Amino acid sequence: MSHFSDGVAGSMKAVVLLSGGLDSATVLAIARAQGFECHALTVAYGQRHSVELECARRVATAGGAVEHRTLHVDLRAIGGSALTDDIDVPKEAPTEGAIPVTYVPARNTVFLSLALGYAEVIGASDLFLGVNAVDYSGYPDCRPEFVAAFEALANLATKAGVEGTRFRVHAPLLGLTKPEIVAAGLRLGVDYALTTSCYDPDPDGGACGSCDSCRIRAEAFSSLGVPDPAGRGPGGR
Repeated sequence: MSHFSDGVAGSMKAVVLLSGGLDSATVLAIARAQGFECHALTVAYGQRHSVELECARRVATAGGAVEHRTLHVDLRAIGGSALTDDIDVPKEAPTEGAIPVTYVPARNTVFLSLALGYAEVIGASDLFLGVNAVDYSGYPDCRPEFVAAFEALANLATKAGVEGTRFRVHAPLLGLTKPEIVAAGLRLGVDYALTTSCYDPDPDGGACGSCDSCRIRAEAFSSLGVPDPAGRGPGGR
């Protein structure tokens, strides 16, 4: 498991999971700064707001990805989340210690599995994702234990791993607060106007400004004394 300060070793190709949000845009910039040739992967999983798919395309282009693919996996078929089912997105802070209804069952496991397959095909041994254990809102698949476990799985469950490739799962934002993430991205020139954070945007993609993700984003920019370039429009996570 690799963090923000790690150097580059092994393959210089990397698969970067790109959601169109603030965190993944920052991760793409970090991977590029570390010298990786970045192949961006976005998953259209049946989320209620397609605006993040358009944001991902814009971020991939602006962030210098050499390739950007979008895969379609219909997680609405199993539902169980306010992002994939007919469940209202809560507009109040989640109960401390509880896993919020915006958790999508097994989402990061599915996403990383797709990224791993893509990496194996293109000869990459590095996977990047934007999970964060400080401002992670209680999601179990955003913890260091999850990232370490998936890295171990990647090296056991693939032809490349069995034949000697060492896969690494980079989670450079894992121990950062949201203000620290934004500050890192600003230093690397990330254009956050291209990103979206909102769990419940309006039909034009405008952020609601009151869901948990919107609040965390707003607080991050406010604490840095920097205006959010996305304003109340497509606003990233």
